[in-house]
Amino acid sequence: MLKTFKLSHAMWTGAALVGALTLATQSVFAGECPASKIKPNAQPMVDYKPVGVTDVTLGSIDLGKQPAHIEGRELRFRKLTIEPGGIVPWHSHDDRPALIFVQQGEIVEYASNCIDPIVHKAGDLRPEVFGTTHWWKNLGKETVILYVGDVRKDPADHNM
Repeated sequence: MLKTFKLSHAMWTGAALVGALTLATQSVFAGECPASKIKPNAQPMVDYKPVGVTDVTLGSIDLGKQPAHIEGRELRFRKLTIEPGGIVPWHSHDDRPALIFVQQGEIVEYASNCIDPIVHKAGDLRPEVFGTTHWWKNLGKETVILYVGDVRKDPADHNM
């Protein structure tokens, strides 16, 4: 004889909470440099110009005018579109932390501190913080779309 059980709302809520906590404890960053491949000055600086890249600022907030009073800083949200063969040139995040979300496509990052190129695919989130110096290239046949949230100090800084 088959017995059926009815789960209460509290049990379903508890199960959902356990699932959410399990996911929250896992790393959300894909496409990171493996620890065994991290090495200072692993990639040399290159002097490529931007190629096939469209950079559109979707919005920004002057952080000096907010309750946090972070004078001289701007929170910016942008959309970068990188065509096949496109290049985001060499730049540093020592003074401009950012989060990059790959919405579409696949792109390769050449980080100064990683021996091997790092592949980022749709759905990946890449933190860019102090110590991150790199460039990116779209080696695929599909246009790559990145959404970027960064904190910019210098309004004249047009680094991607």
